[in-house]
Amino acid sequence: MIDDGSRDRSYEQACIQGVYLLSHLVNLGQGAALQTGIEFARKLGCKYVVTFDADGQHCADDIEKFIEILRRDEADIVLCSRFLGSALNIPPCRRYFLRFAALIEQILTGLKLTDVHNGFRAINIAKFPTFAISQNRMSHASEIIDLIKHLKMRYVEKPCTIRYSTYSLRKGQSMINSINILFEFILGKAIK
Repeated sequence: MIDDGSRDRSYEQACIQGVYLLSHLVNLGQGAALQTGIEFARKLGCKYVVTFDADGQHCADDIEKFIEILRRDEADIVLCSRFLGSALNIPPCRRYFLRFAALIEQILTGLKLTDVHNGFRAINIAKFPTFAISQNRMSHASEIIDLIKHLKMRYVEKPCTIRYSTYSLRKGQSMINSINILFEFILGKAIK
């Protein structure tokens, strides 16, 4: 688990026996936190990693079925899709905006996906040692889609359950910030 410079008691509350807990001294962003976790998993010799947002909207019961797809070598990355599964209490404007984001990603990458900005995924990092996230903040989600294309990863989308609550909606990205994320991703690609 990665604590990305939180100022509350998250780190202390996450200290559970058998769980590795890494902490950034300052908040670097979700992309940086994911890359820290991926690097640590590689050092441990892990074959697979699961990325999972900490805002309570994902269902941990979905993890094992995603990993099983990787174990059977049916895909190199498994992406969760709230639009193939169920998105409980999703605000209509968010639903439409996320569908629009999927269309934009399809235009930019050529990959047809139903849900491109979902934080829940399982990745075979052993097979792809060059899979690395360079976008520190939220544009990492678009970068991951770009990595799938450039690394020629076999991907599959699977249904999952997303539960929106007042807390998860407050922690999630605003529609305005989503435009900033797209701009950050495009700028990051131009700089590379």
